[in-house]
Amino acid sequence: MISPLEMTLFLLLASVAGVVIFRFLNLPPMLGYLTVGILVGPNALGLVPDSVGAQNLAEFGVVFLMFSIGLEFSLAKLRSMRRLAFGLGLLQVLGTIAVAVTLGFVFERWVHIKWQVSIALGGALAMSSTAIVSKMLAERLEIETEHGRNIFGVLLFQDLAVVPPLIIISALGGDSKDLVNALGVAAIKIVVALSLLLIVGQRFMTRWFNVVARRRSQELFILNLLLVTLGSAFITDKFGLSLALGAFIAGMLIAETPYRHQVEEDIKPFRDVLLGLFFIITGMLLNQRVIWQHPLIVLGFLIGPTLLKAVMITGLSRLFGASSGVAMRTGIGLAQAGEFGFVLLNLILDKHLVDATLLQAILAAMLLSMLAAPFLIQNADRIVLRLSSTEWMMQSLQMTRIATQSLKQSGHVIICGYGRSGQNLARMLEHEGLSYVALDLDPDRVQAAATAGESVVFGDAGRRESLLAASIHRAAAIAITYANTPSALRVLHNIHELEPTLPVIVRTVDDADLEKLLAAGATEVIPEIVEGSLMLASHTLVVMGVPMRRVVRRVEEMRDERYALLRGYFHGADDMDDDGHEQVRLQSVPVDENADAVGRTLADLGLYELGVEVTAIRRHGIRGVEPDPSTKLRASDIVVLRGLPEQLAQAEERLSKHRRAGAAAA
Repeated sequence: MISPLEMTLFLLLASVAGVVIFRFLNLPPMLGYLTVGILVGPNALGLVPDSVGAQNLAEFGVVFLMFSIGLEFSLAKLRSMRRLAFGLGLLQVLGTIAVAVTLGFVFERWVHIKWQVSIALGGALAMSSTAIVSKMLAERLEIETEHGRNIFGVLLFQDLAVVPPLIIISALGGDSKDLVNALGVAAIKIVVALSLLLIVGQRFMTRWFNVVARRRSQELFILNLLLVTLGSAFITDKFGLSLALGAFIAGMLIAETPYRHQVEEDIKPFRDVLLGLFFIITGMLLNQRVIWQHPLIVLGFLIGPTLLKAVMITGLSRLFGASSGVAMRTGIGLAQAGEFGFVLLNLILDKHLVDATLLQAILAAMLLSMLAAPFLIQNADRIVLRLSSTEWMMQSLQMTRIATQSLKQSGHVIICGYGRSGQNLARMLEHEGLSYVALDLDPDRVQAAATAGESVVFGDAGRRESLLAASIHRAAAIAITYANTPSALRVLHNIHELEPTLPVIVRTVDDADLEKLLAAGATEVIPEIVEGSLMLASHTLVVMGVPMRRVVRRVEEMRDERYALLRGYFHGADDMDDDGHEQVRLQSVPVDENADAVGRTLADLGLYELGVEVTAIRRHGIRGVEPDPSTKLRASDIVVLRGLPEQLAQAEERLSKHRRAGAAAA
């Protein structure tokens, strides 16, 4: 008998090995977890028993995942999604159940399934994997995309929709009047649970976190975080709903408090470890013998429901106004089976309502669809472009419009987002005689601005193709003007791959994501809270009678301390100040692999003696600020220098100078 410690160590070892191998093959880590579960589970090598305790512990992984996703939402965003949840989600679940009931009547003479059981089976097949889809969208930074919002709207409704099938299965064999009463009580419970969490929780959460935060104890803060997360999950569970739904609502409520970013960092260790365990336990459920003994049945239940859900959700998304590309991505993202489907199937199996072999085949097909889900989501763009000529034409026309707008431009600024901040930036650039190309995803705004003669085109700055069409290789700078960190990180990732030395200015709400954005390649991050506080301070000083000149100087000093770029700037159209004198500026210099600087320290190169300051070194996508003089340079490093133009030219010459042929050969 394997001890709990031995089982834990073995699962850790297998998980590390599986994730390393799958990462090496550029495959999603969750596939590594699922594969490990299949191999070590009771139906394969039998190295790890399928224990109830492990399953319960693994379920917390989904709880913490949904809590993290809830942190990205807000009550306003949830209200805006009600049309998707109770429209698209409701029709998808009802449509799948209707097809299952119809097929149940058609094949009744062979399988002998009651209509109530057909409803339960339809409910099981209607579910999608919250854990897999959420994690994939989060890793691909697609939660805020149009298809990402559609997918989450449907997933939220599926969490609510799992209750009626559970009641129907439990009530089978009893009086039909009892079934109606049970469904009515369940509806009341749902309303009470959601009201308790959303209305009471919204008023209570900020005050309670303020009380805990004032104690200034990190240990207490994390304990309180676990209490709130698991407590919310407990409430929804006791009211017959899913644990994940309660955790999601808790995360959404905390997102309304000032502690959102601290909570997000504290929850990560619990989420990632437990979620990995969840995928392992899920993989352990697969019985390979069923696949070998009944391959056609398993294949039918794999292809049929997956294709049905993909086509149905695509069609429904089109009815709700989505473009063909967005609709197909939504269908592909939700085509797989879900965790709650296993709960319904196990309940059906316990009550012996369907032949055990048939249920095992359905279970195997559902698990295989979950294994295939990461591949489908990862390749959704390719699938959509191959299946939809309209999508291909739309993307081609979009790229053509962007390229046409930027074709004659060089040394321009690419503005990502043309909201109020983007438009103000465009006005200032125009006053200085500088050109720009703005990318925005609001068709009404783009049409209105383009009609007015402004250089704005419809395009997603998070896509490499859009940046290439906007002539990123000829641009002088990029400005990300919307305060959305996940989307900004996706843009920065593409910029780093295409043009790593290009200056990128990023707008954000506060300092919470500053280091994350700088590490991703942002040249400077502009927090709105900092600028707001400076304006507040300057106006207060003026009202108090402080001379305007002194106020301006104080504000400039504070900005000088906060923003590195105000002590220098990257070369633009004009290097002279108003008095005709040269100003200190910034310059990025890539280090070639054959450069003499490779292997030498900053002190050896004598850059500081030239009067040039090394402000940062970017290496393998990581930006190190104010490096030590003893830092040795490596090939492909990008060195950010600050100084006067003449001094910078000398420093660039030293960094770019190649070794002599003889020295290189040696």
